[in-house]
Amino acid sequence: MVFRGPRRMGRPGLLGTVARTAVITGTARATSNAMNRRAANKQAEEQERIDQAAQQQYAEQQAAQQQYAQQAPPPPPAPAGGDDLVSRIQELARLKDAGVLTDDEFAAAKAKLLES
Repeated sequence: MVFRGPRRMGRPGLLGTVARTAVITGTARATSNAMNRRAANKQAEEQERIDQAAQQQYAEQQAAQQQYAQQAPPPPPAPAGGDDLVSRIQELARLKDAGVLTDDEFAAAKAKLLES
């Protein structure tokens, strides 16, 4: 057995300080990495929810457009003259205001009426 002198009490030596610092640094790094991974996972989940909601909204819009396209367009008005022409244009305006005709459809039908 080798005698090394009396055991030191109090502050740790240089090697003890280095070891303690390494443990504290490793623990802090592991905690920080875990927090970063958790935040990244939460962000990825949120982005996935946003993407799913956008896909659902897009699908609903496509279904609405298909339904609108399947509806029969309004029959073209028969050509006529005088007061009848004014009443037909007023009827077209009423359909446009009700949302049955778009602005483009209204303009096309009106032009067709005026040509005849």
